[in-house]
Amino acid sequence: MSEHSGPRPAPRILVVDDDPTVAEVVTGYLERARFAVEHAGDGADALRRAGERWPDLVVLDLMLPGMDGLEVCRRLRATGPVPVIMLTARSDEEDRVTGLEVGADDYVTKPFSPRELVLRVRSVLRRHHTAAASSSPGPLRAGDLTVDPGTRRATRAGAPLALTLREFDLLAHFMEHPGTAHSREALMRTVWGWDFGDLSTVTVHVRRLRAKIEDDPGRPALIQTVWGVGYRFDAGAGQEAPA
Repeated sequence: MSEHSGPRPAPRILVVDDDPTVAEVVTGYLERARFAVEHAGDGADALRRAGERWPDLVVLDLMLPGMDGLEVCRRLRATGPVPVIMLTARSDEEDRVTGLEVGADDYVTKPFSPRELVLRVRSVLRRHHTAAASSSPGPLRAGDLTVDPGTRRATRAGAPLALTLREFDLLAHFMEHPGTAHSREALMRTVWGWDFGDLSTVTVHVRRLRAKIEDDPGRPALIQTVWGVGYRFDAGAGQEAPA
């Protein structure tokens, strides 16, 4: 819990969109919601601004001139952790899944309600701050995996795991509740803090986690699919897992 007596500075949001009308609307709504907003019109400008002052969250258009939003997201992720909400003019699931797979924490499809976007921004930031501020009894361990919620570090066999914000939170939640079957709806409420949303978001993140922590992601030993329910984490690949 913060010991500062003064007001906390407004979260900094970097809006990356080459459409001036969309950028103006999004910026206006976010500023009215008391966020500090900066706008970049293309990917190179976004990376430059992020390098000068790291944002608390990025609202990133998928379709940008030159460097597209997917590449911008990849480069941001290579620099440091930051929540990303992807904007896409396409409703095709392939685009949504691709955005999530490069590290976006959420996506909103154009045309969208600016108020919904503000809610999504608040939700992502709330989860991020809650996870960063939460007290933890110590690192969580399962087999060769170690997750430390306090320092936001995860390793496998001693090697660092490159996890996005949501991947980290999802893995920590699984490791805190080994042997428990979780529905995708329950994971969305608990890990994402949403009471609504596209459940494929959970599916994509589980698939990404398996690719990073399983010896054979096609035959997962840790994150098991419980048919008709959702997923269950079997700790230690059999070391501590229930029979």
